[in-house]
Amino acid sequence: MSDLRQKPAYIADERTMLVDYLRYFQQTLLLKTEGLDETQLRHSIVPSGLSLLSLLKHTAIVHRWWLRHVFAGEDVAFPWSDADPDADWRVEPGETYASIRALYEDETARGLVIALAAQPDAIVERGERRISLRWILLHMIEEMARHSGQADIFRELTDGQTGV
Repeated sequence: MSDLRQKPAYIADERTMLVDYLRYFQQTLLLKTEGLDETQLRHSIVPSGLSLLSLLKHTAIVHRWWLRHVFAGEDVAFPWSDADPDADWRVEPGETYASIRALYEDETARGLVIALAAQPDAIVERGERRISLRWILLHMIEEMARHSGQADIFRELTDGQTGV
């Protein structure tokens, strides 16, 4: 497993810095999944059933929600429902690493395009809520950093790989 992450700039305008940090953590999570087989990626070490593959799927859908649906206002589908609110965490039998990785790469790429097309102080109104792109990007960085930390532990307990 090689570290091909582009490090965030030390000096940059706000949007560049926010997007660079988001991209860094997007790449970090993806690196945690490389070199493992389907069984290892699906294996859970926690009672909730969380796995590296379910982390990848969930974060893809989180990108779709916040950047495409909330910020850009796109009409996109989500796997959850009122009866099954955690469906984005579940890896279905027909889903594979290749299909979930493709979903992740597509959603993260689309999210970056959206983020780069607007300024951080751009605001959208969704119902009674007003949300800035700045808030969404900071939330996405927090989300990706938290899940990258979880993936660190999963990876170490799966094959001993650390430091990625």
